[in-house]
Amino acid sequence: MNGYVVVVERAEDGTFGAWSPDLLGCVATAQSYDECVALMRDAIAGHLAVMREHGDPVPEPRAIGALTITAA
Repeated sequence: MNGYVVVVERAEDGTFGAWSPDLLGCVATAQSYDECVALMRDAIAGHLAVMREHGDPVPEPRAIGALTITAA
C-alpha cells in the first residue's frame, strides 16, 4: 500500500491544519508546520486503528500526490 496524501494549509492566524482526501474526518491542527505533520502522522495511525477495531474497511490510497501551482 502506498502512503496517504496529506494536504497542509496555513490559516489566517498563522496556524496550520492538515487533512487527507482519502480519510474523511482525519485532521490535525498545530502552531507549526512540522508539528502539524507529526500530529497528522499520529492521526492517520489512530484513524486506521479505530477503523480496524470497528471492522470498517481501510481505504486504499487513491490520491497520488499534491503540488503547488503558482498562477502567473
